[in-house]
Amino acid sequence: MASITYDKACCVYPGADKLAVDSLDLDIADGEFVVLVGPSGSGKSTALRMLAGLEEIDSGQIRIGGDNMVGVAPKDRDIAMVFQNYALYPNKTVGENMGFALKMRGVPADERKRKVAEAARLLDLTDFLDRKPAKLSGGQRQRVAMGRAIVREPQVFCMDEPLSNLDAKLRVQTRTQIAALQRRLGTTTVYVTHDQVEAMTMGDRVAVLKNGVLQQFSTPTELYDRPVNSFVAGFIGSPGMNLFVAPVVDGVITVSGAAVDIDAEAQAALRRSGLDSVVVGIRPEHLTLSDNGTGLNADVALLEELGSESYIYANLADDSVRNLDGDPMVMVARSAERAPAKRGEGIRLRQSDSAVHLFDPSSGDRLN
Repeated sequence: MASITYDKACCVYPGADKLAVDSLDLDIADGEFVVLVGPSGSGKSTALRMLAGLEEIDSGQIRIGGDNMVGVAPKDRDIAMVFQNYALYPNKTVGENMGFALKMRGVPADERKRKVAEAARLLDLTDFLDRKPAKLSGGQRQRVAMGRAIVREPQVFCMDEPLSNLDAKLRVQTRTQIAALQRRLGTTTVYVTHDQVEAMTMGDRVAVLKNGVLQQFSTPTELYDRPVNSFVAGFIGSPGMNLFVAPVVDGVITVSGAAVDIDAEAQAALRRSGLDSVVVGIRPEHLTLSDNGTGLNADVALLEELGSESYIYANLADDSVRNLDGDPMVMVARSAERAPAKRGEGIRLRQSDSAVHLFDPSSGDRLN
């Protein structure tokens, strides 16, 4: 096990006019589970491949356990990778697949058998050691790929979207198993995913990337409660934060003629900024159906029933309120009630508290 440091690490692909990973700075503690998340093309997989030695580090450094990895061959980095593709040998049994890397390294048969048996016990694969991969489910194949990495006892696990091929229910089950297993083994792990829910539920800390640039590196709760910019605010959370542009008149933010309720910290930040318009962010759980005739006029466009709660997607009657793409705003509100409204029904939405996020319209940076 070892700590990992990205020190202004850069990578550019031949013929590209911009960096795939741009001056990435990360300090990952020994035994920590860190998730790299972002949209397609954000550089998260490239950053992982740089750590594993599969992509060149064009400038900066990546250190594992304090040792600079620039120029070090992948086989000499003591890293085990788990890919989206299970890459199992179809003609070998589960046990043979898990122990193959040890066999190639000349590990004695008795020791290989012991390590494979221990990994199989951890992964609930003991009863499948004599089966071929074709006789396994997708989740079982993924656990075999995990077992192949575990038996090597590396100092770092690198996982590149290992759950992408699984169905929704199996993904939830397997991600819980992976997170629990990592905490049991205590091996430093860097995990790549495009799924922000996966990132939030698995990582000790999460690094959000966009266009090769690190946006924020923090705990899941910090990302959710205090996103550093409007991109992180919109990316983290499901459904995402309601983000819209609103004018500031005499120090008051107004939407459809109604004042937005903000706390003292936000009021002070607004005064300091001197802006005449801001990007306002409100989480769906901080919007509710009004029961007193006040609030924003809207029409229900879609209702998502999740059993324990409902999400209301509503088109605002005032189409001058625009989202960050310049389109009319669709507000999302969460309700603890089942079927709180019907599609096409006129409703009013109001804030349930003053938990409002403010961002600079030009830079996207957080104000409060």
